[in-house]
Amino acid sequence: MNSPASASRFLQRWLGADPARAGRLAALAELSLSSLDFGAALALESAASQSGNRLPLGRAMRRLRNLLICTIIERDLAGRADLDEVVTAMSRFADFAVQSHLAESMNEMTAAHGVPIGQDSGRPQQMMVLAMGKHGGGELNVSSDIDLIFVYPEDGDTQAGHGQRSLSNHEFFIRLGKKLIAAIAEITEDGFTFRVDMALRPNGKSGPLACSLNMVEDYLIVQGREWERYAWVKARAVTGDAADIAALDAIVRPFVFRRYLDFGVIDAIRTMHAQIRAEVNRQERLHPERSHNVKLGRGGIREIEFLAQVFQLIRGGRDPALRERSTRKTLRLLAERELLTADTVERLLEAYTFLRNLEHRLQYLEDAQTHTLPASPEDRQTVARMMGLPDEAALLARLDEQRVFVAAQFDAIFADKADKTGGDQAEPAATMSDPENSEAIAQQLASLGFDRPQEAAARLVATWQAPRLQTLPEASRNRLGALVNTALAQIAAVVRESGVGSQAATLGRLLDFFEAIARRSAYLSLLTEYPHTLERVIRMINASGWAATFLTQHPILLDELLDDRGRGNGADELAALASSLAAQLDAAAGDTERQLDILREAHHARLFRLLALDLAGELSVERLADHLSALADLIVAEVVQRAWLTIPKRHREVPRFAVVAYGKLGGKELGYVSDLDVIFLFDDEDQDAPGNYAKLAQRFITWMTTHTPAGILFDIDTALRPDGASGMLVSSIGAFERYQRSSAWIWEHQALTRARFCAGDAGIGARFEAIREEVLRQDRSAREAELREEVVKMRKRMHDAHPGNSGRFDLKHDDGGMIDIEFIVQYLVLRHSFEHPQLTANKGNITLLRMFGELGLIDQALAQGAADAYRLMRKLQHQVRLQGQEQARVDPVLVASHAEVVVRLWRACFG
Repeated sequence: MNSPASASRFLQRWLGADPARAGRLAALAELSLSSLDFGAALALESAASQSGNRLPLGRAMRRLRNLLICTIIERDLAGRADLDEVVTAMSRFADFAVQSHLAESMNEMTAAHGVPIGQDSGRPQQMMVLAMGKHGGGELNVSSDIDLIFVYPEDGDTQAGHGQRSLSNHEFFIRLGKKLIAAIAEITEDGFTFRVDMALRPNGKSGPLACSLNMVEDYLIVQGREWERYAWVKARAVTGDAADIAALDAIVRPFVFRRYLDFGVIDAIRTMHAQIRAEVNRQERLHPERSHNVKLGRGGIREIEFLAQVFQLIRGGRDPALRERSTRKTLRLLAERELLTADTVERLLEAYTFLRNLEHRLQYLEDAQTHTLPASPEDRQTVARMMGLPDEAALLARLDEQRVFVAAQFDAIFADKADKTGGDQAEPAATMSDPENSEAIAQQLASLGFDRPQEAAARLVATWQAPRLQTLPEASRNRLGALVNTALAQIAAVVRESGVGSQAATLGRLLDFFEAIARRSAYLSLLTEYPHTLERVIRMINASGWAATFLTQHPILLDELLDDRGRGNGADELAALASSLAAQLDAAAGDTERQLDILREAHHARLFRLLALDLAGELSVERLADHLSALADLIVAEVVQRAWLTIPKRHREVPRFAVVAYGKLGGKELGYVSDLDVIFLFDDEDQDAPGNYAKLAQRFITWMTTHTPAGILFDIDTALRPDGASGMLVSSIGAFERYQRSSAWIWEHQALTRARFCAGDAGIGARFEAIREEVLRQDRSAREAELREEVVKMRKRMHDAHPGNSGRFDLKHDDGGMIDIEFIVQYLVLRHSFEHPQLTANKGNITLLRMFGELGLIDQALAQGAADAYRLMRKLQHQVRLQGQEQARVDPVLVASHAEVVVRLWRACFG
């Protein structure tokens, strides 16, 4: 190949028709097309008439189009332009052509019929031209048609003047659309600008050429089909008023992007792909010479697009970033979101670039809209050389390599998993729904190794006869039946391997879960499409009754079990969560209901990841508590920031307001279902400050405690604020300091030993920590007896409120339990911090006990024994809670020796 011109017959003909074009082409080919000014280029083409008169817009635009195509061919084949430059230039030019011709056509139409006016708003109307497909995604081919949809805002009539004929807006915009199509697509002596395809409009070719916003909304709600969701992902308004475009987006977004995780779309795309493949196979059988369709064939461009867009349709409703229109940018986002591995995405991008470059070279030959290798061996050889390969064999080998990889990735997502379950899906559903089959089911369960097979069989039949399942659509019942059938063997295996739990109990938990999700076909689709997720569900609910309940309440968390992405538990993941959460909340600004759900979903997802690590034995109780406390801190900080923005008459943009944590959050010992003990402080002299911060505190509590479809965040307890329930909800930092110095009870100073600044204004936080240090370091040696007496009295009150009469040991409240240890630590901190300031550090009970022993404040062996007891009791308490038990009571034998050590330490401290 001597030059790019010799490879493209279209370029040869274009240059041969007018040798003067060579100079213009050479000059333009030296410039990057990403910065080409199409307006200036069009003006040059318009002025280039041999008659001296300016060319009409249609002729000039077609000539500019041909020049652009030839320049792209020259630059691309010479290695001076990459794929991005090529597709971006074509997309920008298509936008420019549509905008220019629409403006001219609109002027002609309004001159004849007047300006269209909206019947409701009274505003002049503009047509929105929506670019679809690769044009909408900014990735248009060099010889592609453009898919357009015409939308106008409102019905009404044109405001006709003298000599003008009024039209309805509907008729006006249909005529305008026809003029626009003709201006762009009509073939003249200069060729055409773009072929135009309008088949994606509502009702396709049988629908009106232009639709109002109301017509689009009615159509998408009533008739919109799954494949149209796929098409509308790329819809982009090229023209129109910004407010009208926003109104259209508000209509289209909920149709395309569901608010839940929509795994049902996998099957819809699978079906659509099968239809496309069947047609391609038919065409290749009829025309063997036109084989190797790089767009629609196996492992082709369309499969890469489907791979990217399935994740958009599944998750785009919850993650606005995934609403990106570009296939390449979407693929990169999938790597960032860890939905596909970075290596897989790089390979897919490499394949996409190769296939798109090959597609362009097929089109460079004749400026033809083709996607198949040419029949002629000579042309195949030319295409191979355009691709930088020596011959056709090398081209086919490289093509096969890329397509095999793409096909494998496509199959990993879209292969029909239902085929692997074996047998007829309807069979298990029919068997379980018939109570006469109980004995046969019990025998099947016994053969699998189930304990209590009769009980499990009865539960299975009862669940299947429940009204919630009886009224399911047949397809859902069959899918659910197949899942249950698959789960039975997995339950038996999981219980046998783990040595934990019971098959009958685990089956009961799983059936509760299935009942909860039965009407959400997306969740059934997820478990069907990703069979390993069902096994992970079974392992989790077998290990923990609390986990089973939590997953049943929040089935959206199934997504967290899809794979091991994001399973880290360090600061980096928390920082990534903070960044992602902030971005999602920013995107939902002004929609408080959505922001409440975003907070809950993010919290539950992170909590669930920690739960998975916990059940896998990868987290100690202490490390888990650290992670849960850090997560709560993050949520508290975001809620303060976002709730403040909802105060209508806030007197400053950033509140001088802080949240102080007490109790388990203060001590960084938070559990899965702990409430938050907090107080609210402010430092602001503005006259509106007390009222606004009181509103902020109330909204903070509302944001945390309100039950939404996504659940709840935390219960909030503010009883530790100055003067308790009778005190102000929010205190100034000065009032808090005065109260702590002169009015606070001993038990309030006890609580202060586990308090810390949690979120909000860092200056207030620093001042609170200084106040806390001062109060805790008071010299209490002269009042030691009074201090002991007050601590003992408070302990007795708590003991009397929780009498132990069950015969089992209450890990928290019984003598020798966790409360005793916490009170001992609090007493020793208050008593000795004056001489040993290091004791005021919020380091947790176990570390403080060790410090007391090292300082000689208590017997070192007793200190170590009490620390060991606290560690064991927290672990046992955690295990009991994971099994879903409200009261943390255990067999006394498990803790007898440890409780005895704690009692001895208590007597040593208090007599």
